[in-house]
Amino acid sequence: MKTALSEHDLIASDQIEGTVVRRPDGDKLGKIERLMIDKITGTVAYAVLNFGGLFGLGHDNYPIPWSLLKYNPTSKAYESDISEERLSKAGESFKDLDFGDRAQEAKLHSRYGAMPYWGAE
Repeated sequence: MKTALSEHDLIASDQIEGTVVRRPDGDKLGKIERLMIDKITGTVAYAVLNFGGLFGLGHDNYPIPWSLLKYNPTSKAYESDISEERLSKAGESFKDLDFGDRAQEAKLHSRYGAMPYWGAE
C-alpha cells in the first residue's frame, strides 16, 4: 500500500507546468507550459508545449494531444516520440487554436495521428 504523499499517482497541475518533455532517447523536446482541461468531463485534453528557440528566445507554444505524452518516473519527465519536424509543422498550424472549435481540434488530432480526447461523436 502506498502511504507517502510523493508515492501516489496523482499530481497537481502546477507541478506539471514547467516539466520537461523528452524523447524516449532522453533528448529534450520542450517543456509543458500549461494544460488544457475539458471543464465538463475533467479530461486533460492538451499539453501546451513550449518548443524551439535559443536561450529562452524565439520559442513557441504548441498544443499537443495529452494522449501523446507518457510520464517516465525514472527521468521525472514526460516522453513523446513526436519529431521536431512534425511538431513544427502541426504546431505552427495550430498555435492559435480556438479550443472551442471541434473542427479545428479534430484537425489537430488528425495531424498528430491521435484519437480525439472526446471520443467518437
